[in-house]
Amino acid sequence: MPVLTQAAIVKDFSAEVGEDSMRLLAFCGLAAVLSACSSDAQTGDYGPPAEVVAIHDYVADVSAERLEADIRTLAGFGTRHTLSDTQSDTRGIGAARRWIYEEFERISADCGGCLEVMYVTDTVSGGARIPQPTEIVNVIAIQRGRLDPDRFVVMSGDIDSRVTNPLNYEDENPGANDNASGMAGAIEAARVLSQHEFDGSIMYAGLSGEEQGLYGGQIVAEYALEQGWRIKAVLNNDMIGNIAGINGIINNTTARVFSEGTRSTETPEEARIRRFTGGEVDSPSRQIARMVDRTADQYIPNLDVMMIYRLDRFGRGGHHRPFNDAGIPGVRIMETNEHYDRQHQDIRTVDGRDYGDTIDGVDFDYARKLTALNIAVMAQIAGAPPVPANVQIEGAVQPSTTLSWDLATGQAAENLSGYRVHWRLTDAPQWTYSRFVGVTDTYTLENIVIDNYYFGVSAVARDGSETPVVFPGPAGSFGE
Repeated sequence: MPVLTQAAIVKDFSAEVGEDSMRLLAFCGLAAVLSACSSDAQTGDYGPPAEVVAIHDYVADVSAERLEADIRTLAGFGTRHTLSDTQSDTRGIGAARRWIYEEFERISADCGGCLEVMYVTDTVSGGARIPQPTEIVNVIAIQRGRLDPDRFVVMSGDIDSRVTNPLNYEDENPGANDNASGMAGAIEAARVLSQHEFDGSIMYAGLSGEEQGLYGGQIVAEYALEQGWRIKAVLNNDMIGNIAGINGIINNTTARVFSEGTRSTETPEEARIRRFTGGEVDSPSRQIARMVDRTADQYIPNLDVMMIYRLDRFGRGGHHRPFNDAGIPGVRIMETNEHYDRQHQDIRTVDGRDYGDTIDGVDFDYARKLTALNIAVMAQIAGAPPVPANVQIEGAVQPSTTLSWDLATGQAAENLSGYRVHWRLTDAPQWTYSRFVGVTDTYTLENIVIDNYYFGVSAVARDGSETPVVFPGPAGSFGE
């Protein structure tokens, strides 16, 4: 179709509707009316919208009160240690995981059975913190996508908790922030997003055995690969409720996202390629972290994300790591200022100093903001077309740079509006420049020299939902 200027559209429209109607349209906002009336505004010459308006509603639906109720329920099981009681209805990890399962079932009933709720289990023995064979039971709920049901984004929290001695499964340990907060966040995300449909699938996961050696994540990652599920992003939430740090800082407006810089599954040949083409800070997990950072800026009021260029806290681990080990991109989302007196501690008071992970250390509105951040990221990824595959780049000794990728086709790509190419200076932490290039499998950036920038490609849906950016070559590949 011919490209019309806004002035030409206004002139033609005015001739049709008359002066009085034009005054009314001007009052209501002509630009918004024309955008809503024109299908081309999303899929034609004007490209997709710059944001997914519905995500603001999803964010607003997150409830601090519901999160508080869930955190109190989980903390009320006394201890959720992996080795604790599995038979009681009121105490121990068995009661906790059955309650989580039943809560997912209640959420599913509210959306007409839209969730597949299941246990994913395996028996572990021989670890330093598993003195006898122990069944590790994870609880997952799957919300299947309309177009691409085997493509997943995952939000996880941990079911288990611990005190000072990692083998002490009897003493009281509410585990309110670590990690009832993350588990409650995954449940609340299911409540909010299950009321809407997406083109890709979402998994809400309660993982067990984290404190004993990250066993739950390993079991679910292996199970997902066996099922042929294509997990494109794992958002591991571990401690999202504390705002008062042991460093004396009180801050409810920032969060951290940790991500590995190079893929743990990289082969020697892939490392050789990366040495000459770049990609040390452009793994799929790092691109998810960048997406989390941009999402906070766009959709979450009064929340800024600090990207930490490290797999996890110094010398420590979390449940995104076993997914990374299996070649599945994943990040850790958490509070910025930790309070170590409230982590892995026996409940006690020494010289007037309180220790223990109790409910009074949780800020429920802060947990609401971080849960909303997860929801906004998952809605974009689940609403987007397939992540670009086989992204390649060329342009050595040339004045321009050419990117190419496999054009998504079939049912999974029915929502595809087109692709966006991105570039940034090599020392820039975030993608700075981008251009929507439509439905194509190649694009040349004229007079943009390949030596001076890093480049990537994302896929965009008609409603503006967008995938993480994919860096060219094996260093940035999200898989097929």
